[in-house]
Amino acid sequence: MANLRMVKNEREKTALTRKGTFFDYSMLIIVLFLVVFGLVMVYSTSSYSAMLKTGDSAYYFKKQMQATAIGLVVMFAVTMTDYHIWYKFKWIAYIGSLITVLLVLTPIGMEFNGARRWIKIAGFSMQPAEIVKLGIIIMMAAFISYSGNKMKSFRNNLVFCIMAAIAGGMIFIITKNMSSAIIILGIAYVMLMIGNSKPKWLIIATIIGLLAVAAFLIYFFGNVSSAEHFRFRRLLAWRNPENYASNVGMQTLQALYALGSGGFFGKGLGQSIQKLGFLPEAQNDMVFSIICEELGLFGGICLIILFMLLIWRFMVIANNAPDLFGSMLVVGVMAHISIQVVLNVAVVTNLIPNTGVTLPFISYGGTSVLFLLAEMGIVLNVSRQIRVPVSVSAVSRRERAQGV
Repeated sequence: MANLRMVKNEREKTALTRKGTFFDYSMLIIVLFLVVFGLVMVYSTSSYSAMLKTGDSAYYFKKQMQATAIGLVVMFAVTMTDYHIWYKFKWIAYIGSLITVLLVLTPIGMEFNGARRWIKIAGFSMQPAEIVKLGIIIMMAAFISYSGNKMKSFRNNLVFCIMAAIAGGMIFIITKNMSSAIIILGIAYVMLMIGNSKPKWLIIATIIGLLAVAAFLIYFFGNVSSAEHFRFRRLLAWRNPENYASNVGMQTLQALYALGSGGFFGKGLGQSIQKLGFLPEAQNDMVFSIICEELGLFGGICLIILFMLLIWRFMVIANNAPDLFGSMLVVGVMAHISIQVVLNVAVVTNLIPNTGVTLPFISYGGTSVLFLLAEMGIVLNVSRQIRVPVSVSAVSRRERAQGV
């Protein structure tokens, strides 16, 4: 009798659901909330400037709504598509994304606010940097899963680093977008660190890199009189933004004013003062400062907690993914979103120099929200492939209810 009970318990431990029956609804709810909240904040932060520039206070909101609607359709389609198909298109995703960067140099390239970072195809403008981020995630995930135990090889890791350096270098050189280049390299770094069983050489390279950055900053601030380039002026403005309030330090200074004036519970939704022409392009990089001004420190903390919950769901899905490819896809998306959140909040609070990083799902940007939702579709599809342990009796009841 005791043996029969042990066999029954063992069966209950090993029974698994069929593929496609599990779905991470908690992640979906978080993403949908962030998207809706982002639309609300885009309208709140951009209505004044949109009225002045276009005569329509909802101009930016309508464009963001259009991109979000397309993005949600794409997310649903990708969620229903087996993520293994992206393994077959790894080279197309990588090389195709690099080609879009080269298109910036052609007549379809667009310039905005002195920066040539967009292309316009069939009436729609797109930022190639967002396409490259997805391309590098698919490519790195495919090759890490293909390499398997060979990831310990320095040669394999060097090839991956070169591929990431090419992508980041093209973004930096052609579009002059240093922040996106940093994010691309950061995504590759996180994926390589997690994909390596013994990433000793990466740790050594990280230490050397940090020492090099520290040495540069020490040298730079010791020779500030020779700093003429605008990126160097940003470093100076980071240290003393009040001394550069009329130019490169103005955005940072106004963002800090917004953070400080909001208090704990804020002035109320739509009641921001800084968005009324004081903080340029408030709906883009500095939207978090307006959130803190209108909803207070409480609203800012709640938003950060939501992102933390999202990252936690990423880790759960990556840890339970059915194979290494699916796991690394989720890790890549997690790295992308977490790096951008950390950099954006750090810039707004002046913990790091101004780098022009948007806040995922919240900041204005059609290409950004479209490709972020596509990435979320990939993650949700990986979650659908997870087989969850259930009791045998529960499976039997479900099958009887379905007429199996």
